[in-house]
Amino acid sequence: MRKQGILMPISSLPSKYGIGTFGKESYAFVDFLKKAGQKLWQILPLGPTGYGASPYQSFSTFAGNPYFIDLELLVKDGLLTQKECDSVDFGDNRNYIDYGKIYEGRFALLRKAWERAIEKGLETQKEYVEFIKKNSFWLDDYCMFMALKDAFPGMGFMDWEEDLRLRKPLTMAKYQRQLADEIRCYKFQQYMFSKQWKELKLYANRAGIEIIGDIPIYVAPDSADVWAHPELFQIDETGRPIGVAGCPPDAFSATGQLWGNPLYRWDFHKVTNYAWWYQRLNYCYNLYDIVRLDHFRGFDEYWFVPYGDQTAAGGHWEKGPGAELFEVLTRKMADRSNKGTGRRGKLADKKVIAEDLGLLTEGVFRLLDETGYPGMKVLQFAFDEGPDGEGLYLPHNYTRNCVVYTGTHDNETTLGWIRGRSQKQNEFLMDYLNAKDEKDLLWGMIRAAVSSVADTAIIPMQDYLELGNEARINMPSTLGDNWKWRMNPGAATDELAKKIYHLARTYGRSQER
Repeated sequence: MRKQGILMPISSLPSKYGIGTFGKESYAFVDFLKKAGQKLWQILPLGPTGYGASPYQSFSTFAGNPYFIDLELLVKDGLLTQKECDSVDFGDNRNYIDYGKIYEGRFALLRKAWERAIEKGLETQKEYVEFIKKNSFWLDDYCMFMALKDAFPGMGFMDWEEDLRLRKPLTMAKYQRQLADEIRCYKFQQYMFSKQWKELKLYANRAGIEIIGDIPIYVAPDSADVWAHPELFQIDETGRPIGVAGCPPDAFSATGQLWGNPLYRWDFHKVTNYAWWYQRLNYCYNLYDIVRLDHFRGFDEYWFVPYGDQTAAGGHWEKGPGAELFEVLTRKMADRSNKGTGRRGKLADKKVIAEDLGLLTEGVFRLLDETGYPGMKVLQFAFDEGPDGEGLYLPHNYTRNCVVYTGTHDNETTLGWIRGRSQKQNEFLMDYLNAKDEKDLLWGMIRAAVSSVADTAIIPMQDYLELGNEARINMPSTLGDNWKWRMNPGAATDELAKKIYHLARTYGRSQER
């Protein structure tokens, strides 16, 4: 079935309180998607973020970002007052997120909401008790981790005292007593995140829209995952990494990219029959309908950089788990969901998108072929070589089993990309799209994606809004101005929905209204 969808981060939606949430604007966006004939909504990772605000560097691979808890819904629940919410300065409520002001104001409000929830008997309510029990495998460690980060502000866990860093029982017990209320408050936040997200996802699913969630391949170095389960990672006996992740030097960077994430001990994961990965992926399928596996090539080979190196240049390639990981996960998920009926599970049914961008090797192509997962085609990458190039990303060379994007969250907006190219660079682009000016080129790129043979087409919302690089989401390997863009209230109009619907209908991708 041909599908079409929109890439739009939760954080980028309008709201009164500085950042997009699971509130009424999210529901309005679902309504917009349905009017536009869309079947898919792709979002970015939902995990809690820290300095830099990157959703790919989360404090937990399982937890949700408290910033997305909608305050107006808490007012409706009687846990906050409108006056309390309106009294906090959340910064610019239209164009960009001010993470500093949100951090300063939001958690104090969530603390008030927790105190009132306790007074209303939250911790004795069946739904809450079941949530705590069902999620205890990650929730207890995460909530204590965050309480400790509040107790030692500005410190990563690798700088904590040794007994705490290494989770010595007596030290852990001492801080569990001292921080008991803070731990309970963080549990409340995760409960409210889960409750509000499930209600929004149900609304989307009932409207015929599936959610595509993004799973970072690595976890953040300063995370509850690494602190609580060092055995999963290449960590030494002092609790510090042996090697970290990155990318080798290439045409874009003479020293490569140093990401700094701890690397997996794939030999240990294999011995456990990939139990943690099964737990992680199974949890993600409770949050999303389809998962996008970030940095898919890292499952074939990964770039090992010795811990402490200042650049990635001194790294080397090491083998990843390959197809075995996905064979095991597919079997386990099918057994769990179908209880021996022989029916296929979500992994086997390709409820997966493989982010196979970057330097592709024979090993990556082989892994894609063995798993059968659709890879990604990014149109902005298609027009640099001209008509005599190999044209890996040109639409006329696609097979059906792929997902095409004009650009991703890491790219410029398509209009910004067009404006940044010279007239000579755009000659082939204009010929290919039969376009005369930049607006022609923008909508020609969108039409090229939607009209292609690819089973799935995803267009970033900024491209439909005809926005330049002022609306760019992320510039890789930079800090300070990323993950901030917000859509203006009222920008997702009925007129735009009709225009998108016409494209989807014309090329056989529409959800009938």
